Amino acid sequence: MFTFIRTRAALLLLLLAALGGCSTVQPVASTAKRIVAAILPAPRTDAPVPPPSPTLDAYKAEVAQHVMRANSGQTFSGRLPPMLPAIVVVNITVGEDGELQDVVVQRSRDPDASEVALASMRRTGRLPRPSHLLAANMRKLTFSETFLFDHQYRFQLRSLAGPQ
Repeated sequence: MFTFIRTRAALLLLLLAALGGCSTVQPVASTAKRIVAAILPAPRTDAPVPPPSPTLDAYKAEVAQHVMRANSGQTFSGRLPPMLPAIVVVNITVGEDGELQDVVVQRSRDPDASEVALASMRRTGRLPRPSHLLAANMRKLTFSETFLFDHQYRFQLRSLAGPQ
């Protein structure tokens, strides 16, 4: 029955829009709002509105900040050099409680930079919990992060780095 009412409201709106081509848009819009308000039930105001769920990019930035704080002696800030001597992409697996379960190098051409990236991830300890990104049956989250190195093997993380 409710579907029938919605269909009928949609047809009325289409009819009003077609007839509105001969007059101004303002009266058609207000008439359409009144018709929809009369047909459809008012939205419930007592139901709590959930906060917007963070995105994966927001979570990656949060993890990157955590990694940078834990490795402050091996990081650099500011503008990236024009030519990066080493770039390492790692896959990071985080448990629902924020425990670092696995970190592996996905792509690298510099074994020393790879080792710095892996050691830096291990040194961070527990990461922020990704629970808001996990589906009901998931127990872990895997994502990638890119380490951008300067000539002294200090790094920035791509999720926080500015333009090059």
